[in-house]
Amino acid sequence: MKNLKYILIILLSGILFTACNEEDFLDKTPKDELSAATIFSTYNNIKTYSWSFYDFLESYGRSTSWAATRDLDGDLMQTNGRRSYLYASYNIPNSDGRYSSSYSNIRKVNIMLDHLDESNITEEEKNHWRGVGLFFRAHEYFTLLSTFGGVTWVENELTDLDTDLLYAPRDSRDLVADNILRDLLFAVDNIKENGDGDNTITADVARALLSRFGLFEGTWRKYHGLASSEKFLNACITASQELVNKHPSIMSNYDHVFNSENLAGQPGILLYKHYIIDELTHWVSTDTRSTNNKYDITRKGIDKFLTKNGMPIYNAGNTQYLGDKNFNDEFKNRDNRLLIMTPPPYKVTGDGGQEFDFLSTDLNDPTREYFSILESITSGFPYKNLPDRNWSGRVTGEVPNFTKLVPTQTNNGYRFWKVWNEHNYKVSSADVSDCPIFRMGEVMLNYAEAAFEMGQFNQAIADATITKLRARGGVDPMDVGAITADWDPMRDQSVDPVLWEIRRERAIELMGDGYRRDDLRRWKKMDYATEIKLGRWVSKSDYPTVKIQNNASEGYIQAIDDIPPAFPEYYYLYPIPSNERVINPNLDQNPDW
Repeated sequence: MKNLKYILIILLSGILFTACNEEDFLDKTPKDELSAATIFSTYNNIKTYSWSFYDFLESYGRSTSWAATRDLDGDLMQTNGRRSYLYASYNIPNSDGRYSSSYSNIRKVNIMLDHLDESNITEEEKNHWRGVGLFFRAHEYFTLLSTFGGVTWVENELTDLDTDLLYAPRDSRDLVADNILRDLLFAVDNIKENGDGDNTITADVARALLSRFGLFEGTWRKYHGLASSEKFLNACITASQELVNKHPSIMSNYDHVFNSENLAGQPGILLYKHYIIDELTHWVSTDTRSTNNKYDITRKGIDKFLTKNGMPIYNAGNTQYLGDKNFNDEFKNRDNRLLIMTPPPYKVTGDGGQEFDFLSTDLNDPTREYFSILESITSGFPYKNLPDRNWSGRVTGEVPNFTKLVPTQTNNGYRFWKVWNEHNYKVSSADVSDCPIFRMGEVMLNYAEAAFEMGQFNQAIADATITKLRARGGVDPMDVGAITADWDPMRDQSVDPVLWEIRRERAIELMGDGYRRDDLRRWKKMDYATEIKLGRWVSKSDYPTVKIQNNASEGYIQAIDDIPPAFPEYYYLYPIPSNERVINPNLDQNPDW
């Protein structure tokens, strides 16, 4: 069925965008009339045309576009190389897919929007498809706005005759943001509540995008000194609150959110990408489980996870935290989601082979204690289980593992393994776990943060959002009244202590999902990402090849020697690609680039 869908898209696109060589056929119907008469004549034809829009949405892929890569430009994850964006060595690119692809996608949508009035469908149906089109157009303009700031707004399909728009200057951020908000509000009001069947764009999916956009734009404006932040934050609150009331439940197993073979009908999943063996697959689990993977969680990222009593690990009264000097103790009494992010410590025999054995028959041996714990959290095969193996079943004999002679390794001691499953057992680069695209976990966090920014956050909202997210990590509810100025001594003192805890929960729940860099950008806190990135506490005698901070005999791993410079103010917006400014000299570059 999915292959048929792609064939239809290709055929219809061919009708729309290519000329026909049959002379008698052209005599009967000119190309432009053929497009309108066939592609947009019926409800099902419009539906088929719109299928290609779903490719605009980010999911697990077969390239380097995995969302987790963006988090390497933040403060909670790292790789073993210098990131040009963090080291102020990012050069203006000739081209940028975030710019060119977005405009290409906008043109596809505008073609549909321009022809809807010619369709032989009811006004209600036209408004539904107009809402779907505006949803996807808003999605693309949100990418442009969040990346580059104000850009040229294109309301209709452009042709070679539209020279005024083809060479138009950039529109203001205000105009673009207001138009995105306008389009999403129309989408929410006009898209069918149930869309066009299972796993399609619904009014709730439009609300989820409005929630995401409203929070981003509202906080960007607040922390970057721009006007009208309240308008966007209120839009986020309205959309988010409706969703939270309508979808109060979420999947109880956090690991299954990212590693399930089928997310259909799961609570809190609003839209997902479904993969099928031999039809549509991805590579993310394979890559996570191979020597190709170089993604680690930083010391700061690990320290974000609370203990089960709901307290920060450095809170003076926290007796559950056992310190980070002992590998096993560090993971005890912690939020279960920590074990979903990075493999816990263990040691077995059989390093590099497909068979293994425990070092001891003692079930309480600390080298094996997390086997049963992880099993209970994830439900085991084909979900995460120990020992850590690569896609072919080869065993990593111990964690942490700093050698490249075995299947999976780490640079700083905390390997990132959030997407790790064995649904397509021992098959490489043909993974079939579904990818959540819009889910209530994010919406709940958007709601909590926007409510705080508007002075509305209270215990009731905490219970409806953050407490539910903590529950699946086995962590106590959020008690807003208990959060005092000294609740977390590691807090950025410029951030309110309650807001700090809301942001902490966002960091944990969305770690590796590609949000962190843009969260820091909108909060104007990219200085967090230029701090020294540290890893696990180790001893040089145990790991002689590992780099330790200040070349000490024991201490925290510092995998990258040098420290990034202060984050430049003008880097908060990315530069317009140079080729675009050659094509259109009226496009101004962002300041200081």
